[in-house]
Amino acid sequence: MEYQLLYQIFGWIGSFGLILGYLPQAIQTIRTRNTDGISLPGFIMMSVGSFCFMSQGLMLCIEQGISTGIFFFITNFITAACAAIIFVIKMRNDHSKKK
Repeated sequence: MEYQLLYQIFGWIGSFGLILGYLPQAIQTIRTRNTDGISLPGFIMMSVGSFCFMSQGLMLCIEQGISTGIFFFITNFITAACAAIIFVIKMRNDHSKKK
């Protein structure tokens, strides 16, 4: 029982840490539309990682119950949404610079 509680605590702490890491970048990018300092290959790899962990969380929820993988799913859903917003702005900025 203690192991499951620790699993949940570390999962939620990690979730909040990742969300609080992505969210300020997304907010700043939306406000300023400045994406010059964002590495596209690195950002794509981080986005792929978020999507994969989101999928893993969903599979854990289905297979082992919602309490097992919900923090993987929620965290990576939010980070994937932030990543998608930043990616679209980055691609628009890069495209308009080439014109």
